[in-house]
Amino acid sequence: MIAKNILSPLMGAATLVLISVSAAGAQPVVFERAMPAPIVEVIPTAPAAGMSWVPGHWVWRGNEWFWVKGHYIVGVVPAVPALIEERQPPRPSPEHFWVRGHWGWEGARWSWRPGIWFHP
Repeated sequence: MIAKNILSPLMGAATLVLISVSAAGAQPVVFERAMPAPIVEVIPTAPAAGMSWVPGHWVWRGNEWFWVKGHYIVGVVPAVPALIEERQPPRPSPEHFWVRGHWGWEGARWSWRPGIWFHP
């Protein structure tokens, strides 16, 4: 059973982030579509011996954050790796917003999805 988070769609709204970029104190405004808070999942009993839980996680798909539900697989699931520090390229246009890089489960491993400027 998965606990529903009614506010998830609202949490995907663009978030304003201020980042200091120089000793002079200039602070350009960067628009970011922040990843929503994790959804709490109840982990069911493994259906068979030798199965491991892949935790639920957010991934960017198409033009929005998508929750990948937790599930069991045969084999070992390593912990989600630490986030990779990314250098954000210049914003292509005022209509673009930044989607941070993140890890997603693909096949039998965690795969890094680099950050992108997205134009809705």
